[in-house]
Amino acid sequence: RSSFKFFSIHLLKGAPWYTWAFCCYTICGLINHMVSLSLHEISHNLAFKKVWHNRLLGIISNLTMGIPAFSSFKRYHMEHHRYQGEVGVDPDLPLNFEGWFFSTPAKKALWVFLQPAFYGLRPMITNPKPPGKWEFINISFALTFDGAILYFFGLPGILYLLLGTLLGLGLHPMSGHFLSEHMVMCEGQETFCYYGPLNWLGYNVGYHIEHHDFAYIPVKNLPQVRVMAPEYYDTLGHYHSFLKVLYDFIFDEKLSPYSRTKRVLVENSEIKDLRARGGLIK
Repeated sequence: RSSFKFFSIHLLKGAPWYTWAFCCYTICGLINHMVSLSLHEISHNLAFKKVWHNRLLGIISNLTMGIPAFSSFKRYHMEHHRYQGEVGVDPDLPLNFEGWFFSTPAKKALWVFLQPAFYGLRPMITNPKPPGKWEFINISFALTFDGAILYFFGLPGILYLLLGTLLGLGLHPMSGHFLSEHMVMCEGQETFCYYGPLNWLGYNVGYHIEHHDFAYIPVKNLPQVRVMAPEYYDTLGHYHSFLKVLYDFIFDEKLSPYSRTKRVLVENSEIKDLRARGGLIK
């Protein structure tokens, strides 16, 4: 995938801006989204048996996205699993400002477009953590790699990677999973699945309830979980189209970034202790 992406950078030298933009959205956007989903799998230590092997693979895989993200994502994502929906702890919960401001179809479309920015910056407000050793390693690797891309391919090369990440994780068909995972599309269910063809490109990201039930089962085996326990999964609300997810969220006036299940069950003392320790992992 990444070799094809770099080949496209080479081919796009001197191309018209509209051709460059189209390829950035389609080729680079799709591949960078797929890379981000592979980082999710690696963050659960499912690529290797040793934790540091997974960390190193995650940092190397992260290089082609142009933005150092893996090490920070791993720290915050573990807390999302442990404290799903917990106000002040779960970094996946939108801020009150997001729910208040992004309330019309046009604004909600903008919110989806800016999803990578909110996804990356929101944890620094909700549950800030001092950067650790692995984050500095991640940043140093990324800056070195970006410098090499800038040297060999110039500014268009580095912009291709950066904008490919922002576009691919923003208003893009693959990004329907950001909404389908935990937006309350119907009352009484806080996590949803997507059982459609894009799971083939998204490493079964749509099997999200199965993933939360068994976070250390590799994504390739999540469809088997559904097959083994249809009475638990087939009766729940689910989607077959990411485009339908995006359409419903943007145009259904009942849905907004507020459409999340929130809970306050963790004692303040536990939250303070968690923050004093720098989170569940460093």
